[in-house]
Amino acid sequence: MKATLPPEAYGELYDGISKVLFSAEAIATRVTELGEQVSADYNGRYPLLVGVLNGVVPFMADLLRTITIPVEVDYLAIASYSAETRERGLVRLEKDLDETIKDRHLLFVEDMIDTGLTLNYLLQNLRAREPASIEVCTLFDKSRRRLINLPIKYKGFDLPDRFVVGYGLDYRGKYRNLPFVGLLKPEIFQPNNR
Repeated sequence: MKATLPPEAYGELYDGISKVLFSAEAIATRVTELGEQVSADYNGRYPLLVGVLNGVVPFMADLLRTITIPVEVDYLAIASYSAETRERGLVRLEKDLDETIKDRHLLFVEDMIDTGLTLNYLLQNLRAREPASIEVCTLFDKSRRRLINLPIKYKGFDLPDRFVVGYGLDYRGKYRNLPFVGLLKPEIFQPNNR
């Protein structure tokens, strides 16, 4: 991977960060380690990596470049009906998979897992299509917010129960392009606290 710019180079976006939690270098190192694990575990099985747009794109792209075995990639797109239904894990599928997954080995790739409700819904949906196997890989895990137990085979980092952005994680569509992950300043997502 090419060298990344220092956090300060992101100007206005960086100004919204109170603290960098994971540097671009730390993320790159961990993604490489995950890619090596996936390559070893799936050798000879030609897995299909499945992600949910849009947040997973940076992680999926970097993970793909570290996997040394043949793989395919497909994406889902979902929309939550409201904040209340999102908290219950109810989502609307806006884009389904293009690939047939019956008898395929699936690796479900997530940028972040928190409550687990949405992921649980998606995994149930995919299991009904009779894949040979499904495993979960997440770069960031907010296990303190977990409401449902999920089997996570590959995990990058544990996140604090704070509002974080960067490396695909966003706030109102911004900050996804930061190559690092940091704490968002509270005054940005809680404007009444100023």
